[in-house]
Amino acid sequence: MQELLTLNPIAFSFGGLQIHWYGLIIATGAFLGVMWAMNEAQKQNIDSEKIIDMVLWIAPFALIGARLYYVLFELPFYLSHPEEIIKIWHGGIAIYGGLLAALAVVIIFCRRNQISPWKMLDIAAPSVMLGQIIGRWGNFMNQEAFGAVTSHHFLISLHLPDFVINQMLISGQYRQPTFLYESVWNLIGLVIILIIRQRGLFKQGDIILSYVTWYAFGRFFIEGMRTDSLYIFGVFRVSQLLSVVLFFGAIGIMIYRHRTQKLPLYNLK
Repeated sequence: MQELLTLNPIAFSFGGLQIHWYGLIIATGAFLGVMWAMNEAQKQNIDSEKIIDMVLWIAPFALIGARLYYVLFELPFYLSHPEEIIKIWHGGIAIYGGLLAALAVVIIFCRRNQISPWKMLDIAAPSVMLGQIIGRWGNFMNQEAFGAVTSHHFLISLHLPDFVINQMLISGQYRQPTFLYESVWNLIGLVIILIIRQRGLFKQGDIILSYVTWYAFGRFFIEGMRTDSLYIFGVFRVSQLLSVVLFFGAIGIMIYRHRTQKLPLYNLK
């Protein structure tokens, strides 16, 4: 019954090569995000080619960061099976690891190219949110990043389309669509940030810090619903702890910058 209801994670096969929806969806989100960032960069008097150059550096390091983050918190397994560390196709990447690695690359890149890191991060933040909004649907196609067991009635009460409800039937039980919660949370956050930005209320650095605050707040609660969390000391969910640090850290940095520095407005042109 389940096989008749769920969507095929393989989009198409080309010879012996299988193309998965997950990869296509992630690639689509990344492509649209980069295109948007290039357009925003031009409005901020930054050569759009710099975005391409930066993304070419970010891509491999973000992937490595996402994998290392996961491996670090599953270290006993990978110490016993070191050959599995590079087998990323077996699963095991964490978005927080990728974002932290990408942040480091952006800062280094901007300093080498004499670009304000805050300006670049403000440009990138909406694009990253767009990528996350789209990318979570890759998890949907793979039937992963889901939550605890729930009822068919509960999913219907959320007014979800049938194809989403059907895809949440996993191993004979319906699951909380936490992938959807995060996608919608980021969509709401993106709309709010764009409205505030359009009204000219953001100063330089506020957009990226608002994104971090918004994402961390939502991720804390959504992570608590998931069944695939990484743990520290076998008790605390790693992503929840990091979300708390990022939430209060971003708010603290924003307050400090506004109180101690004369910040330019983010200019939409």
